[in-house]
Amino acid sequence: MSIHLVIIDALNLIRRVHSAQPDPNDIARTSTTTTRTLNRIIKEAEPTHMIAVFDHHEQDRGWRAEVIPSYKENRKPMPEPLLKGLEQIQEAWWELGIDSLLSEGDEADDLIATLAMKVANHGEKVTIVSTDKGYCQILSPTLQIRDYFQHRWLDAPFIEKEFGVKPHQLSDYWGLTGISSSQVSGIPGVGPKAAKEILTQFDNIEEAHASEELAKKYRKKFDEHIEIARKSKQVAALKTDIELGFNLQDIRFEQS
Repeated sequence: MSIHLVIIDALNLIRRVHSAQPDPNDIARTSTTTTRTLNRIIKEAEPTHMIAVFDHHEQDRGWRAEVIPSYKENRKPMPEPLLKGLEQIQEAWWELGIDSLLSEGDEADDLIATLAMKVANHGEKVTIVSTDKGYCQILSPTLQIRDYFQHRWLDAPFIEKEFGVKPHQLSDYWGLTGISSSQVSGIPGVGPKAAKEILTQFDNIEEAHASEELAKKYRKKFDEHIEIARKSKQVAALKTDIELGFNLQDIRFEQS
């Protein structure tokens, strides 16, 4: 039997649905809307296996903050009504037949990436449902990213158009430009245009840094800031080697 694993980036979906609700205190409506959304995703994707991955709301900023202390330092806390309503939403999803995985210590992004790669590397189909472009660095012929809200695939042509690089170069791209929303600096003075130029000529940051062909206008920036570029790349990259503690059989999807 061919496998199609659908992984829901749970808080990514819930936050977007919740922010669009007229009354932020009406968690029942948020729950109903997310359930309706998931039913549409199920109908469209026809998964054989399915799981929703949640960040633990009480965890700290994780290993990335140990690499770059400013990482997500100013992130907004989850709205209190939504925080209190998460269990209700999870229960509604459970009734749909969707199991939940709660991250502890690792970010949900890394758990999702690990599970997705593990299945895709065996030649099976995986769809990650998220608007987060960070997942695009692990795109492969059997691994796809679905932005449900924009009704589009975040695929290699999308990445080429959006960033001007190949999917596997995204962590290097963010290592150069930084990620302002997460308080990750990258190399000062290297923006998207420069990063695209550099990564068109070289495959990655290390290759560019080691080459005598790196343009003079970038040489001083690289020499002065290579360590922060490396750390920014490390933080932007997804971990794909986390111990999961379950197997595919545990998340077989049988619609209730």
